[in-house]
Amino acid sequence: MKTRHILTAAAVSLLLSPIFGPGSVRAEAADAKNDAETYRLLNLFGDVFERVRADYVEKPTDKELIESAIGGMLSSLDPHSSYMNADRFKDMQVDTRGEFGGLGIQVTMEAGFVKVISPIDDTPAFRAGIEAGDFITHLDGEVVQGMTLQEAVDKMRGKVGADIKLTIRRKGVAEPFDVTISRAVIKITSVRSRIEGKMGYVRITSFTEQSDKGLKKAFAKFDKELGDDLQGVVLDLRNNPGGLLDQAVAISDAFLEKGEIVSTRSRDLEDTSRYNARPGDLAQGKPVVVLVNGGSASASEIVAGALQDHRRAIILGTRSFGKGSVQTIMPLPGFGAMRLTTARYYTPSGRSIQGEGIDPDILVEQARIETIARKGERHEADLRGSLKNENPADKKNNVEKKPDSANVDAKDSEKAKKAEDYQLLRALDILRGIALFSSKTASSSN
Repeated sequence: MKTRHILTAAAVSLLLSPIFGPGSVRAEAADAKNDAETYRLLNLFGDVFERVRADYVEKPTDKELIESAIGGMLSSLDPHSSYMNADRFKDMQVDTRGEFGGLGIQVTMEAGFVKVISPIDDTPAFRAGIEAGDFITHLDGEVVQGMTLQEAVDKMRGKVGADIKLTIRRKGVAEPFDVTISRAVIKITSVRSRIEGKMGYVRITSFTEQSDKGLKKAFAKFDKELGDDLQGVVLDLRNNPGGLLDQAVAISDAFLEKGEIVSTRSRDLEDTSRYNARPGDLAQGKPVVVLVNGGSASASEIVAGALQDHRRAIILGTRSFGKGSVQTIMPLPGFGAMRLTTARYYTPSGRSIQGEGIDPDILVEQARIETIARKGERHEADLRGSLKNENPADKKNNVEKKPDSANVDAKDSEKAKKAEDYQLLRALDILRGIALFSSKTASSSN
């Protein structure tokens, strides 16, 4: 009986082999081969590790060797995957809460150099004139090439008040130049707002834990001061390097009534997450213009892409950075954490912007406005014998008053900055045009 069972089992195996056998056997053989290769490579790692411990000219610690090996493994995958020891992990947690020490720039690695994604508003780097797209080639005279991104970031951080010299290569500038910056505690107010005539202006510098609350406060202020007179909103995401995914979703949701905001897809195509908008529009349907540029990355592009695909906003400026990947922070108890790229994100229309960026609906380069001298220009009043106006305008009301220097304050400085911001001026012009067209259309229908 026993033999019979064995033969029966063997027969079943032979009968099934034409259907399942060869492929299954090949897969198992491939898995076995891969496992053998993996163990062989792990033995290689162990051999190198022991050789370094025994023969390196200066005795390293096992912790240094292991952490460096892990860091090298992760950084070889892409510019955004990295290992964080306990101290770095703590710094990262502080960063996302909106306060940290350093220079105030968001960076990545490209061609072996540190590339500036964007300076953060009102930080030492911003005030020193560091620009999005700058390459940092040396730190205090030390060549950046050969460093990992984390090593470069660690070197830029340091004692508050201490200076560091950055050597910069900038597009359009023939020779590299040095910039000395004093380190400071970076406190980020991620949302700033003000009223421009009958328009609201909201600037989001990064997506931290407080961003959605800051946006709601801004709209509460608009509602209090303008009410139904609000004609539109400018959402400024220029030089915003990104931040928390859930905050990007919340900011997008604030302007959308329904529909998908963003989806993320990992290596396993079945492992897809979708984030959808809930009813409620803070702007109550009023027109929105979103400003983007080459420093707008990651979470900024999620917001711009969602509002663009749903035709909820006009995207104005220049093409965004093009970071379309999602990083997951995976704590390693007792050893910090690792940041691993685990998915790509897609806009509602299914676009992956990895390496492509968001193209604006209206391309507007940043420019400077200058008044052209009107040589030889004449008016009716300049003609000899011209008729006089019987009801001249009250010239007293048109006299330009020179501001008292004692009254020049932060608001005057803000106005001066706005006057130099060509992209913002164009955004405000668009909102005024939409408001004017809407009011005329409403009048004609009545």
